[in-house]
Amino acid sequence: MSILVNEQSKVLVQGITGREGMVRTRLMKDYGTNVRAGVTPGKGGQEVYGVPVFDSVKQAREECGDFDISVVFVPAFLVKDAALEAFDAGVKLAVLIPDRVPINDVLELARVSKQEGARFVGPNTLGLVSPGKAVLGMIGGRAESAREWFRPGSIGVSSRSGGMTSAISYYLTQAGLGQSTIIHVGGDAVVGLSHPEVLLLFEEDSETEVMVMFGEIGTTQEERVADLVSGGRIRKPIVAYIGGKAAKSGTRFSHAGAIVEGSRGSHESKVELLREAGVHVVDVISDIPKKAGQLLKERGEKR
Repeated sequence: MSILVNEQSKVLVQGITGREGMVRTRLMKDYGTNVRAGVTPGKGGQEVYGVPVFDSVKQAREECGDFDISVVFVPAFLVKDAALEAFDAGVKLAVLIPDRVPINDVLELARVSKQEGARFVGPNTLGLVSPGKAVLGMIGGRAESAREWFRPGSIGVSSRSGGMTSAISYYLTQAGLGQSTIIHVGGDAVVGLSHPEVLLLFEEDSETEVMVMFGEIGTTQEERVADLVSGGRIRKPIVAYIGGKAAKSGTRFSHAGAIVEGSRGSHESKVELLREAGVHVVDVISDIPKKAGQLLKERGEKR
C-alpha cells in the first residue's frame, strides 16, 4: 500500500502555467499520476501537456469533478490563498512546494485545515512519491529518474532534507529494498504533516513494515517521535539518522527549520531520546539500508 496518494488519486495543479508548474506537471503525468486539471487565474481554456487549465478551483471542480489532492506551485505570498481555495472546494490534501511562505500564513493554514478535516505537506517541500503509483511535486526530477531511484516495497521514508529524501530512497533501492511512500515533510520551522504525523500514518499502513526517518537539528519533531514510540503508539521499527552533529547553539544547518536554540532541538537531545525509546539511530547514512534490511528480515522471521 501507500499513504496519502496512489494511482487513483485525483490531482489538481495550482499554478500549472508557471515555469515550475509546467515542468513538474510533465514529471507527474509522465510518471502516471492522475493529474486531472490545473488552475491559473486568467489562463482558463489553455492546456498543459494535455491537462485542461481553469481560472479557479471551483470552475475546475464543476468541469472535472472532485479532487483529492492539490499540488501548489504559486509564488510564496499566494500559497495561503491557493490552499484555502482548494480546501474550500473540498480538497483534503495540499502539497505546498514553494519556500519562504510567511510563517503566519502557515499557522493560518494549519488552523483552517484542521477545521476542514484536511491536511497539507510543506511548505518548502519536494513533495512525495508512492513508487509505481504516483509522484506529487518535483521529487525525482524526471519520470525516468523517479522510476530508477524508487521501487515499490515496504519501507516508509520520511525526511526533513530534500536532497536526502531522494538519496536515502536511492540507497535503499540499490540495496534491493523497496519503499511504500517517500515524503519530504518540508524544510521550514513550521510545516503541515511533520515526522510524527507521517510515521503514525506509516504505523497504520498494513504494508509498511519498517520506517526510515532522516532528522535534523531544530524543531522538536524527532523528540515527539520518541514520545510516540515510548508511549506505544508507534510499534513498527524505525531507523533514524540525525544530521547536524557538529552544529553549535544558534547555528542554522541547511535551512530555516534546522537551527539549534540552546539544548532544545540539538543533535544530542534527539539522539538520546530516540535511542532511549528504542529507535535504531545510525551514525552514518550508509548504515540505513543495512539496518533497514536487517529489521525487515527479523520481522519476516517472527511471522
